[in-house]
Amino acid sequence: MKYRSVFDIIGPIMIGPSSSHTAGAARIGRIARSIFGREPEWVEILLYGSFAKTYKGHGTDVALIGGILDYDTFDQRIVEALVMAEKKGIIVSFFEEEAVPEHPNTVKIRMGDEENRLELVGISIGGGKVEIIELDGFQLELSGNGPSLLIVHNDRFGAIAGVSEILARNEINIAQMKVSRKEKGKKALMTIEVDQNIRKDLMDEVAKVPNILQVTKIND
Repeated sequence: MKYRSVFDIIGPIMIGPSSSHTAGAARIGRIARSIFGREPEWVEILLYGSFAKTYKGHGTDVALIGGILDYDTFDQRIVEALVMAEKKGIIVSFFEEEAVPEHPNTVKIRMGDEENRLELVGISIGGGKVEIIELDGFQLELSGNGPSLLIVHNDRFGAIAGVSEILARNEINIAQMKVSRKEKGKKALMTIEVDQNIRKDLMDEVAKVPNILQVTKIND
């Protein structure tokens, strides 16, 4: 991923010693929270590579949980995130994985409650920037830098065209789009990053497209 300015390299305003291990981790956690849509009852954090070796010293543990509690990278409450999660009754577990990841700063987040669960894999690529590379078994490329739509749909003709037509009619510019499926003709995941905010009525319209099963927005 290319950086547009020196500020992308320095990273965002943040709590903690490392843009990769702290700010990036907080962003991954917050994206997971945004997709899940609410506070979970339990969280399992699987850490790989550099994350597994230094997560306590670099504050990756509190940053990930802070993000899941919906704290931004600069929120002072991040340092107390594990304490706050315990007070809320959220069961948190950390696991140091030995598998060698493609990227050294890799984390798998599993979280859920009685109604639903989510599994997400994210990487922190430097300067506070992140990529979400897997969601519930679907491969994707999500930066989380701007408004995005995650659309679960049946792998049928016309689903992608129907969504694209609605975005074009509403003058929503697509910055990046990726479609992932586990098996031909089954469920698929459409990931669309856009340049403008996505209104609730537009999401409702997308949800009515034939074969669309679920529409989730992250970031405003």
